[in-house]
Amino acid sequence: MKRFLNNFFTSGADGLVSFSRTFGHQTWLVFLFVLGLSIAVLKPTAAFSQTRFNDVQGHWVQPCIEQLAQRRMVNGYPDGSFKPNAPVTRAEFAAMLVSAFPDAPIVREGGKFADVPTNYWASNAIRKVYQTGFLAGYPGGVFRPSQNIPRVQALVSLASGLKYVPTQPTVETLNGAFADAAGIPEYSRSAIAAATEKQLVVSYPNVRTLNPNQLASRADVAAFLCQATGTTGLVPSQYIARVGTQIPDTAKGELRGVWLTNIDSDVLFSSQNVTDAIQRLHELNFNTIYPTVWNWGYTLYPSKVAERVTGRAVRLVTPIDESLDPNLGTQGRDMLAEMIEQAHQKDIRVIPWFEFGFMAPADSELAKRHPDWLTQTGQGVKIKKEGTHDRVWLNPFKPEVQQFIQDLVVEVVSNYDVDGIQFDDHFGLPSDLGYDPFTVELYKKEHQGKAPPTDPQNAEWVRWRANKITDYLTRVFRAIKDRKNNAIVSVSPNPQQDSYQFFLADWATWERRGLVEELVVQIYRDDFNRFISELEKPELKAARSHIPVGIGILTGLKEKRVSLSQIQKQVDAVRQRGFAGVSFFFYETLWKNAAEPSDRRQTAFRLLFPMPAEPPDLLEALESSN
Repeated sequence: MKRFLNNFFTSGADGLVSFSRTFGHQTWLVFLFVLGLSIAVLKPTAAFSQTRFNDVQGHWVQPCIEQLAQRRMVNGYPDGSFKPNAPVTRAEFAAMLVSAFPDAPIVREGGKFADVPTNYWASNAIRKVYQTGFLAGYPGGVFRPSQNIPRVQALVSLASGLKYVPTQPTVETLNGAFADAAGIPEYSRSAIAAATEKQLVVSYPNVRTLNPNQLASRADVAAFLCQATGTTGLVPSQYIARVGTQIPDTAKGELRGVWLTNIDSDVLFSSQNVTDAIQRLHELNFNTIYPTVWNWGYTLYPSKVAERVTGRAVRLVTPIDESLDPNLGTQGRDMLAEMIEQAHQKDIRVIPWFEFGFMAPADSELAKRHPDWLTQTGQGVKIKKEGTHDRVWLNPFKPEVQQFIQDLVVEVVSNYDVDGIQFDDHFGLPSDLGYDPFTVELYKKEHQGKAPPTDPQNAEWVRWRANKITDYLTRVFRAIKDRKNNAIVSVSPNPQQDSYQFFLADWATWERRGLVEELVVQIYRDDFNRFISELEKPELKAARSHIPVGIGILTGLKEKRVSLSQIQKQVDAVRQRGFAGVSFFFYETLWKNAAEPSDRRQTAFRLLFPMPAEPPDLLEALESSN
């Protein structure tokens, strides 16, 4: 045997085959467990260096299994499989624990059992897990190494070995987290509560069901170990039990959206880019896209309305991309038509986004051709800075402007099989504007000749302008419904206070009047406490009682990278509070221009949305709320 082992360590993969043939398959499996750790410091062979398995592709805990295999905490089988649904014996679990926690401190002596001979393949591991407090034996001095371990025992073992104790009332924790809390054995309740507090408990497919006495599968144990060893972010968050949280029921639908734009992104510039994006989003179980169709004073689809007003029918490249051909991606193609056709083939909704609303670049053809359409400050200034860019705002109170924007919206709804239309804060007006002659005269007419207050934040002046914009949205809403009744009117504003105070976009009133059928509030906050405080605002809670409400989450900008941990934490917070889902800004920063490598980012989004889900049935929700 010794001579054979010497040959084995120098013969690579051939040695594996020879060993298996000589000593048999069962002996080979024993040998695998015994040498699983030591082989890592010797000459690795194909079997021992394997970190990808042929039976876990698409599995809900695939990234976790592969990461544990890389770290030598778990092994596969000679046929390249992992067997995620197979049970785990107490001896196998002991071996995994030793690999996962090699430096666990000794807390007691002993560890010899009558049914574990000294030459048993896992005798050392069993002794160590006993001495470190992870596992104990049974009456009569036996360990029962071949007995399959239930989920409850595996979790109790981890909580015991890691010295976890509950900090909150056990009964409240268990009853709040698990629908089957009554079935948790009495001896284990404190440990399970502690494990729940530490987010060690993973339950698939229903996080509310612990199934304590069900045998732990190899996938279960892998998930427990990933959570226990700090290998976080590899287990889908919706399967991790938590204390006192509301678990989303994705069977009722969940918004999984993303905005696609032409700023710092080339996703819209070619048919192939569109195809690749739709395919990738489909693979990651997204169900809604918001492609921009109006910004920089141009439409991103061939528009007769825009051509009549601005002289140009379509432009995909922004004027700030001076190195690019202004006609890039427009020849012989219709970006919006392509996107709708391909997305619908993948059951993905398409809701075109009127990104710039009433805003336009100061040097745009739209502004140059129609200077009388622009509004201004009390000092007569028409140009506003947005970052480094000069902007102007079309006057939302002027009939010609209103007709132009409405014609663009109706054109999209009439000519394309869209699932809805989306507006944001730019379907409003910065609060220091509105002092142009037309608006001043309109105000005077309705106030017995009295001029508007010089203070742009005067409460009555803010309310008057906001109400006018609300009246206009009412008109646009009706025009959309006249063309396509089932087209969703979506709004993606900032939180209400900012939206109303700074942009006169009073979406809380819009929602109460039934003018909003999908609300996706942009809460782009790095500070998690501020993020949470925005989620708790009463206007959001009120809107949720009428329509599904999603939350916009920032995944990054060109000059600002957002970490996976922040994204995952915010998605978890949204789900725990029962919102309808999330949408990310923006496509290019999902896995590009990011804080982590592209493959890791994509793995993370696969974990966020491990299974397909329909978007919330918004029209059905509206009917049920009436």
